[in-house]
Amino acid sequence: MKLYYTPGACSLASHIALEESGIEFDSERVDLFAGEQRTSEFLRLNPKGRIPVLVTPQGVITENIAILMFAAMANPTSRLAPLEDPFALARMQSFNAYLATTVHVAHAHGPRGSRWADRPESLEDMKSKVSANMAAAFQLIEDEYFVGPWVLGDDYTVADAYLFTFTSWLESDGVNPTQFDRVWQHHQSMLERPAVQAVLNRERAAGS
Repeated sequence: MKLYYTPGACSLASHIALEESGIEFDSERVDLFAGEQRTSEFLRLNPKGRIPVLVTPQGVITENIAILMFAAMANPTSRLAPLEDPFALARMQSFNAYLATTVHVAHAHGPRGSRWADRPESLEDMKSKVSANMAAAFQLIEDEYFVGPWVLGDDYTVADAYLFTFTSWLESDGVNPTQFDRVWQHHQSMLERPAVQAVLNRERAAGS
């Protein structure tokens, strides 16, 4: 299997989950700034022109939520999702969906505003809302959705890799992550995990 990723991008979540799962995989950096996601070779893998992309023996998987679930289910012994508990699994997927459809979109209105508007004043208006929208989303996570010490409680899941990815973006979005006490402690705990350290070192080396 091979994961196509970009250092520091949302694909970090899938990269960590695959590393945690113990599944054997290779990884290949995609330079978004150089436009590698728009090459004919990459578009044959993912016509959406986005990362992450996971190439498996059965075919290609795109979207973080799908790859995260694949990582958890491909090696159930890794216990990266509560696969035996439908309610807990649905709660995990609900959290991941919120990150994908609300938090990621709120962040993307800054660096990726051209997806939604062309006028400079419209782009600037969207950028001006990023800090407030990200802070509001993380306050909701802090107050309502984060159980602790991991997202769902005592058991680490792929949702933790996904949350870690977005927490890593807060400072660049103009939000002080330390104001969210439990989320910030979660971030520090993630940094201590060997799999997270291995992926961050790999991505730094690839991005240098």
